[in-house]
This record gives sequence, structure tokens and C-alpha cells, in this order.
Amino acid sequence: MKQLTIVGAGWAGLAASIAATQAGWHVQLFEAAKTAGGRARSLQQSFAGKPLDNGQHVLIGAYRDTLALMRTVGLNPSALLQRLPLDLRYADGQGLSLPDWPMPLNLMAGIGRAQGWSLKDKASLIQAAWGWQRAQFECDPTWTVAQLGDASRLSERVMMQLIEPLCLSALNTPVDESSATVFLRVLHDALLGGTGSSDLLVPRVDLGALLPDACLQWLSARGADILLSTRVSAAHIETLQHTASPDNAVLLACPAWEAARLTADIAPKWAYQCAELPHTVIATVYLHCKDPGFKGLSQPMVALHCDAQAPAQFVFDKGALSEQQGLLAAVVSACHTERDELTEQVHDQVSEQLELSHLEIVQTVVEKRATLACTPMLDRPEPFIADGLWACGDYIRGPYPSTLEGAVRSGQHVVAQLSQVAHR
Repeated sequence: MKQLTIVGAGWAGLAASIAATQAGWHVQLFEAAKTAGGRARSLQQSFAGKPLDNGQHVLIGAYRDTLALMRTVGLNPSALLQRLPLDLRYADGQGLSLPDWPMPLNLMAGIGRAQGWSLKDKASLIQAAWGWQRAQFECDPTWTVAQLGDASRLSERVMMQLIEPLCLSALNTPVDESSATVFLRVLHDALLGGTGSSDLLVPRVDLGALLPDACLQWLSARGADILLSTRVSAAHIETLQHTASPDNAVLLACPAWEAARLTADIAPKWAYQCAELPHTVIATVYLHCKDPGFKGLSQPMVALHCDAQAPAQFVFDKGALSEQQGLLAAVVSACHTERDELTEQVHDQVSEQLELSHLEIVQTVVEKRATLACTPMLDRPEPFIADGLWACGDYIRGPYPSTLEGAVRSGQHVVAQLSQVAHR
């Protein structure tokens, strides 16, 4: 039987393990942490009897492969994810909200109804959208999203209330640094991917229950060897690589910096490329609202007006999503502030903008290397490292930014390549 050793049980490693098992490989899965899920996992700390997560994550309807993977392991995405038409409105009602209609009717209606937008604002977005479609959602590969906005003649309000929050949530990189090419690719899949592709899918359960736990159960039931709390050494990888063959391969599904450590002697150039990749910080500030009579936010996700002193872009109502009544999760993408100062800033921001008086800080989770900095022309590593040694993950070369969908696609794609090699 073909043997595949996979290092890392994040979403890429889990997707690869399942795809390999389906393709007839025997999988041995190593994970250094006590739990699977990588940077999208649940924590030991809980609130209202349910775990907190290592950051608030959101999927979109265009994430076809992730949703299909959930079904493969026996999960029902409709039960685990709250589907919301794209809604980027602020607490004051300003912003864009798309009705649950087919494209392009929902986009046209959303633009027409956008509160706080002038006719000039709305016209600029309509003209830009038409221009992007005519250009097949392609642009100069050196452009940032800010340059794309300038070239598309988007108004300042549309940039501030739509493009910037979309860019930060999808690419986790500020508009003046992020790749316009990748941003347009995400927009293409969301807007033209069919009914529901632009919908937001927000977890109703902790991240462990959303996918990783079911993946481990599925793999165990099919004979995979799963070794949690087991750190793999570079010497171990080198030994495995020396004995590798088309039917006996190693797949690194760990973070870029860990893959660099494990391959420094085997493939120095590849390892250096991984080690030099830029990353961005994402923070999630959990707050407990103790205001008398508080029954939740106006909607499960509310946009926040943000600046240097008010850094959070969105706040989520965990009471509406996961029955953790009174719990709010405020998200800061591309974070640059130290934890304590950040926590106080977000506390004051949420209190002021949502008009809440009694907010208690529960926890601040800071993921210092949460995603790649999705900059123009970023040179991402190839999945092939050396004979019998491959890599997958959201940092590997591919069409998507560092998202859960990008991780899942990477894991599945590499297994398809490995299977082709084995069949030769």
C-alpha cells in the first residue's frame, strides 16, 4: 500500500489526509499541538460552557471545496454555519447590504439602497464593477488594491466603507499594500460563482466542531495513524526523504516557518523562500456585554468605523451565532498594536459605536503570523521540495490568499499531484 507521512493537522493537512485516504494511501499524520486545526482551532478557555476560538473566522459561499470536505466527513454545513447575505453595514446603518437575490440583481439593489452613499458614490461602484467584468477581473499584476481603486475611480466613501473592509477580511492586508490581482480573483469567485457565492458563512459552533474533530474521526475509522502532541525533527524528515519513493512520500502541511526549519538542509533555497515570507497579525478581542436588557446586536456581524485609535473592523454577536449570550468578538486584521493597548482601544471602540456601557474584557487572542501579507507579485513557494518531499498550505503557490479555502485546496491539489507521480 502507498504510504504518505503528513506533518501538520491544520486544515491543509486534514484535507490532504482525507484526499490521500480516498486515493488509497495509508496516512500517518503528525501534529505538534494537542489539538488539530492549526491556526483555525478552538481553545481550552470557554464561555457559557462552549470553547472560545483562536480567532473569529468567516467563510464565504464561494468556498466550494471546504464545504464539500465538510460533507465528506459527515458534517452538514447548513447546520454548522450561519449563512448571511453579504452585509457590511455599520451600527449607524451606513454601508452596503446585498439582498438574498441572484446576481447581478442583488448587487444592483444593494448599491441602490446603500445608506449614507451619494449618487456619485453609487455610480462609481457600478462603473467600476462593469469595468472589472469587462476586463475579466484582471489588472496590472503590480497594482495594489488602492491603485486599483484609483484606476477604477472609486469614490472615497466606497473605498472606505466597502473596499477596505472587504480587502482586510479577504486578504488580511491593508489596501495600500495588498495585491489587486488576488483581490479581484476573490471578488470574481464571490460575485460570479453562482447563487450564494457572496454570502458570508459564520460558524455557529467552535472551530474544532466545525471541521477538525470530524476529520480526525473519519481518518481514524479508516485506519490512519494520528499522532497528536508529536513534534517531528528535521533529522526525521531527512531519514524519511532518503527512503522516499513514488509510493512512499512525505508531505509538510505545517506553517511556512516550520517547513523552513525542517527543510533547511534538504532544500536550502526552498527553505529560505519560506522563511522570508511576510506575514500579518490578526487579533480577536472577546468582550462580555453586561448591559441590562442587552439582547444582542442588530445583526450577527456589524461593521465598525475604524482608524488608528479604533482598530477593529467587525464585531460578531456570539449570542446569535453560538448561543454564548452577551459575548462579542471584535476582529482586528493587519494589527500593529501591542496587546494591552489594542484591547483597551477595541473595548472603547465597541462601547462607543454600539452604545454599550458595561463591557467586560474576556480574552484577547493575537495570532502574530496569522496569514501571508498578500502583496503584489508575492513569490510563493512551489509544492515540490525534493524527491519524495512535498508541501501544502495556505502559503504555497496558488490562486487564493491565506484563507481556509486556500489551505483546503492546496492539500487536495498536492495529493492529486502525488497520485499522478505514483501512477507513472
